[in-house]
Amino acid sequence: MIRILLGCFLFFYGSFLDTPKTTLNYDIILHTKVVGKLKATQITKEGVTHYQSASDIEVRVIKDISVSYNYDVAFSNSFLNNANVYIEVNKKPHAKTSTQWLDTHYQIIENNDALKTVKDSITYSSIQLYFKEPVNISRCYSEQDGSFNDIIPLKNHTYKKINSKGKENYYYYENGFLKKATIEGGLIDFEISLRD
Repeated sequence: MIRILLGCFLFFYGSFLDTPKTTLNYDIILHTKVVGKLKATQITKEGVTHYQSASDIEVRVIKDISVSYNYDVAFSNSFLNNANVYIEVNKKPHAKTSTQWLDTHYQIIENNDALKTVKDSITYSSIQLYFKEPVNISRCYSEQDGSFNDIIPLKNHTYKKINSKGKENYYYYENGFLKKATIEGGLIDFEISLRD
C-alpha cells in the first residue's frame, strides 16, 4: 500500500514539475544584414529541464562560409546533467564537445578525446543565457569548449560575459529573457536579436 501511495505521489508531483515548451527565435545580424537564424527551446519534463538551440549562419569573408551550431543540454535538480555541442563549417564536422556528469565529476570530451574533468557543480551554462537573466550569477559554463566564463553585471539588465579567450559579449534582457546580444566572434562580430 505504501508503494502505491508513494508511486501516486511521485507521479502527480512529477507532473507538476512539467512546464510547457518555451521557444525563442532570433535573427543573427552582421552590419545590419540578417545572415542567419537561431532557435532556442526549453522544456521541463519529470524534473529534467532540456535546452536545445540550433543556428545557421551564412557569411562572406573572402569566400562564402556557412556555420551550424547545435546544442542539446539537460539539467536535473538545477545541476547540469549532460551537454552536447556539434558544430559544422561548410557542411563538414568542425567540433564536437560532450560534457557528462559521472557521479563525482564532469567528464568533458572534445572531438572524441578526453579533455578534462571538472569537480565543481555546474548550475548555470551558456544556453541558459537565452532563458534566464543571470541575476547574482558570476560565471557560466561554456558547453562549447568546457571552460568557465565570467559574467559581470552592468546596468539596466545588461551583462558582459568574458570567455576563456578574453572575448567580450554583451547581453541585454527584458522580462528575464534575452532580448539581444553583441557577440565578439573572432574574425567577425555580430548581433543576435529576438524576433517579435
